[in-house]
Amino acid sequence: MTPPSPALAAPPPSPASAPRDYRKGNWTLQETLVLITAKRLDDDRRAGGAHAHAHALAGSPTTPRSAEQRWKWVENYCWNHGCLRSQNQCNDKWDNLLRDYKKVRDYESRAAAAAPAAAPATRALPSYWAMERHERKDRNLPTNLAPEVFDALTDVLSRRAARRGGAAITAAPPPPQLALPAPPPPPPLPPPSPPKPPIVQPRAPPPPLPLPAAVPPPATSVSAEELTGSSESGEDDDGSDAVAEPEPKRRRLNRLGSSVVRSATVLARTLVACEEKRERRHREVLELEERRLRLEEERTEVRRQGFAGLVSAVNSLSSAIHALVSDHRSGDSASR
Repeated sequence: MTPPSPALAAPPPSPASAPRDYRKGNWTLQETLVLITAKRLDDDRRAGGAHAHAHALAGSPTTPRSAEQRWKWVENYCWNHGCLRSQNQCNDKWDNLLRDYKKVRDYESRAAAAAPAAAPATRALPSYWAMERHERKDRNLPTNLAPEVFDALTDVLSRRAARRGGAAITAAPPPPQLALPAPPPPPPLPPPSPPKPPIVQPRAPPPPLPLPAAVPPPATSVSAEELTGSSESGEDDDGSDAVAEPEPKRRRLNRLGSSVVRSATVLARTLVACEEKRERRHREVLELEERRLRLEEERTEVRRQGFAGLVSAVNSLSSAIHALVSDHRSGDSASR
C-alpha cells in the first residue's frame, strides 16, 4: 500500500507555546486509520528507507531514539491529519489494537484450520466477521474491530516482519473467505463405499480368539479355575478322564465351599453388629429425649415457683401498704 504524498513529509513540530486541546472519548474509525498510518510511516522512518530519505529532504530531524520522541512524532502526524489525540492516548490505543488484532488473527487461524478437518455433520467455527457482537463477547473476542483496521494492521505488521527478515505475517482470511466452510460437504461422498463391508474376509481373525482362552491356565485366578473345574466336571460325567481329575476337583470344591462359608459367617457377623449398633443408637436417642423432657419439666416447675413467689411477695407488699395507710389514717383521726 503506497501512502499518500502528503504523508511523505514529516509533520512540522508544533510550537511549545501553543497548548493543544486533546480530544477524549472513543476513537472513530478515521482516527484509528490515521494512527495506523502514522505508525507505518514511523516504522519506515526508523528503517531508514525511502520515506526516511524523503523526510530528511523535507528538513525533518533524524529518527528519534527514545520512545517518547517517537510517540511525539506520531502525535504530531495525527494532529496534522485531524486526529486530535495525545501521545499517551496514541500509545494506549496502539497497544489495544495490537492485542485485539492478535486475538482475531489467532481465532481466524484456528477457524481456518478446523474447517477442512470438520466432519460433515458438525459445523466449523464461525468466522469472526460473521458473528454478532454478543457472539464475539461470548468467545472472549473484541466486539468492534473493523475489517479496515484489521487489514491496515496486517499491512503494518507484515512490513515490520519483512524488514526483520522473517516470514510475512499470514493474514487471516477476511469476511469474503467465509466460503471456506463450504468444502466440508464433499466428504459425504465416501458413504457410497459401503459396498466394501461385504468383504467378510477380515472376519478370518476370529479363529485366533481361542488363543486368549489358553491364557487363563497360567493365571492363578480362582474364578478361572472354578469355571474350568465346572466345565471339566461336565466332561467327567461323560466318562472321559474320570481317574485323574476327581481329586483336584474335590479340592477346588472344598476350597470354594469353605470360602463361601467364611464369607457367609463374616456377612452374618457384620449384619448382627450393625443391628446391635442400630439398637444402641436408638436407645441413646430415647435417653436423650427423656433427659430433654425432664429438663423441660424442671425448667417449667422452677418458672412456676418463681411466679408463685413473686405473686405472694406482691400480695404481702400490698397488705403491708394497706396496713400502713390504715395506721396513718387512725393516727390522724386520734390527733384531731
